[in-house]
Amino acid sequence: MNELKTWDTLSDVATGYMHRLYVESLTEFGVPRELASAGGWILQRQTPVPGLQDAMGCYPLFCCHDWQRLNEDFRQLQDTVVCLSLVADPFGNHTPDLLRSLFEVTLPFKQHFVADLGLPLEQFTSARHRKYARRALQKISVEICSNPPAHLDEWVRLYDHLIERHHITGMRRFSRESFARQLSVPGMVMFRATEGNEPLSLDLWYVQGDVAQAHLAGTSPRGYELQVSYGLKLFILQYFTGKVRWANLGAVPGVNADKDDGLADFKRGWSSETRTAFFCGKIRNPRAYQELIRATQSEAANFFPVYRKGEFS
Repeated sequence: MNELKTWDTLSDVATGYMHRLYVESLTEFGVPRELASAGGWILQRQTPVPGLQDAMGCYPLFCCHDWQRLNEDFRQLQDTVVCLSLVADPFGNHTPDLLRSLFEVTLPFKQHFVADLGLPLEQFTSARHRKYARRALQKISVEICSNPPAHLDEWVRLYDHLIERHHITGMRRFSRESFARQLSVPGMVMFRATEGNEPLSLDLWYVQGDVAQAHLAGTSPRGYELQVSYGLKLFILQYFTGKVRWANLGAVPGVNADKDDGLADFKRGWSSETRTAFFCGKIRNPRAYQELIRATQSEAANFFPVYRKGEFS
C-alpha cells in the first residue's frame, strides 16, 4: 500500500515563496494557511464584515508544487473563506486553460522579464547595459553573503532609501520583523555591492528549483550615482548561469504594470523574453460575497474582490 504524502511531509523541497518561513514573514497582513495538497500557502484575512474571512496569495507571487491539486485544497476552503485572490507564478506548472478551470477570474496581469540562462548572455542582453555594468564593476566590489540575516540592519537602511525614493506604501513597505524572517528563508541568495567599506546595494533573490526569482533590492544614493544596479545584474546573471535555467527579474511594480518606464527598460535589457503572470480570483461563498458588497456599498468595478478596491493603493 502506497503511503499518501502531502507537501507538508516533503517540506525539505520547499524554498523561497513556497516555504513556511516566507508566508510567516507576512503575518501582519493575514494568518498563514497551508494548501497541503498543492504545496502552497495563502493568507487568510478578516473582511469588513465580522465573521467573514477571505484569503489572498502571498506577495508578489503565489507559488505551489502541484497546480493540478489546488481543487482539493479549494474544497477545504468553502466553509471558512468567502473568496481567494492571487497572482500566479509565471513559472508554475499550469496553463491558461488550467487556471480558467480553477478560477472564475483569470486575467493577464503583468509581464515578467525573464532570462533564459541556457543562452549566452551576450545573445540577449543589451550591449549598452553590459557597457554600464562593466564600468560600474570597475568601481565596486560584489560578494555573495554567506549569512544574509547578519546584514539585516544594513538591508533595512538601504531599503528605506527605496521607500523614500519611490514613496512605497502598503504591502511592499515591509516591517523590520518581516525582513528578519525573509532573510532566513531557505533559497535566499543575497548579493552585496560595496565601494571600499561602504555598502552601496543589496540584491535579494530566492532560488526555487530551476528558477531564481528576483525578490527585492535596496540601493544607497551613492549606489545610484555609480549605476551599481547594472554591475550587480550582470554579476548575478553570470553567477546563476549553470546553476539554474531561468532568472525571473520580475515585473514593473504597481497596477499599471505595462507602462513603459525606466525600470521596464532596465529589466528588458537583461531579459531574453517575457512571461505573463495571471491574476486569479475564486469565489467560494457567493452569498457571503454579495453580502460583503452590500455591506461596504461597493460598486461594480474592474477589481477583485470588489469590496477591497483601493486597499493597497
